[in-house]
Amino acid sequence: MLLEYWEQIGKEDADLKARHDWVSAADRESEKAIVASIRAHCPDDAFLGEEGGRSGGTSARTWIIDPLDGTSNYLQHFPVWSVSIALRRNDETIAGVIYEPLRDLFFTAEHGAGAFRNGVRMHASDQECVDGSFLATGFPFRAQEYIEAYVAIFTDVIRIAKGVRRAGSAALDLAYTAAGVFDGFFEMHLSPWDVAAGSLLVTEAGGVVTDFSGGQRWLERGNIVGAPPRVHADLLAIIARHTSEDQLTHKR
Repeated sequence: MLLEYWEQIGKEDADLKARHDWVSAADRESEKAIVASIRAHCPDDAFLGEEGGRSGGTSARTWIIDPLDGTSNYLQHFPVWSVSIALRRNDETIAGVIYEPLRDLFFTAEHGAGAFRNGVRMHASDQECVDGSFLATGFPFRAQEYIEAYVAIFTDVIRIAKGVRRAGSAALDLAYTAAGVFDGFFEMHLSPWDVAAGSLLVTEAGGVVTDFSGGQRWLERGNIVGAPPRVHADLLAIIARHTSEDQLTHKR
């Protein structure tokens, strides 16, 4: 469905949900198709989707869905976008998939069973520090109050990193971190559907995922660091010079 819409619709065909936050027919129809497919197999499960919001279920399982991560890229015809689906049981993510349709790549993970790209096991990189690393990030354009803290962190990072990329799909950034393409990822003010699947990919590939102070509030608060263990520790040390999780109090 997304491939059929690809390059056929543009930003003039989309609606503005909030400042710089777009939604299109492709997002909506993709989510409807995903939910319908899952519901046919798992009728008692709950859903949390970017476009459809939360719908209840009678089981202990919730599917967290981003039907098109990178909508702005998609509408501008910039070829970096993906689909992200995670399954949580109670308070634990037990499975996740990130699909990159343009390259037909499936990044998958199951809790305790490893992470894979099209069936081949992935491993986080063996990079040992931010110095010389190749990182991914995203700008907090929806949360202006974060910008000064973010820029300070970014400045320290780019002084020593080999490269930093801002591609526009947090789900793919995390998938590529799990695959060892990136040596780490950090971003502020993300939503659960942006990171639920990707975080499992990273941890199952041997990486570490936390909030900006090393805690476990990243899913609810949206501030996330995912990286191999030593790069992760180095990133947290850089972040701590400028802010802490408790100082990032943006209210959704």
